[in-house]
Amino acid sequence: MKNSVFIATSLDGFIADKNGNIDWLHKIPNPNNDDLGYIAFTNSIDAIVMGRTTFETVCGFDIDWPYTKPVFVLSTTLTKVPENLKDKVFLINGTLTEVLKSIHKKGYQKLYIDGGKTIQSFLKEDLIDELIITTIPIVLGGGFRLFGDLPKELNLELVASKTFLNQLQQTHYRRKKLL
Repeated sequence: MKNSVFIATSLDGFIADKNGNIDWLHKIPNPNNDDLGYIAFTNSIDAIVMGRTTFETVCGFDIDWPYTKPVFVLSTTLTKVPENLKDKVFLINGTLTEVLKSIHKKGYQKLYIDGGKTIQSFLKEDLIDELIITTIPIVLGGGFRLFGDLPKELNLELVASKTFLNQLQQTHYRRKKLL
């Protein structure tokens, strides 16, 4: 079982600007549409767990549903998903331990954890095994942070570091659990 994060941040650690916008993610020209390792990453997971806000943001994009893996949306307020996503998106709630147990029972062991609040909640419960963070060279000066307060420090070890498009730095960390 593994819970992984694949996300981009500004140089000052934000995942969205002060208005919740993420258009700054595309400031660096990408003429060949390099996926920055995203396809290889998503090929390594079984399912996606995201929060309601991230789900609603993705639904608001003017594109077809972008995920081929099952998506579990953490929500206590949503009661149904759009008809076109019925066999692709599943609502789930409970404690994170209960949520994971339920998803694992369905046969999904390698999970992609997405969405700021969701990632922070998983980190608080020490339930993230790896973080792949791509840093965009922009300082937003405020917005929604990737990391929040934690009850204790989390130790990580560097697995790899890559540069994409001569400007984006992607670091891959693995959780170092202390015995």
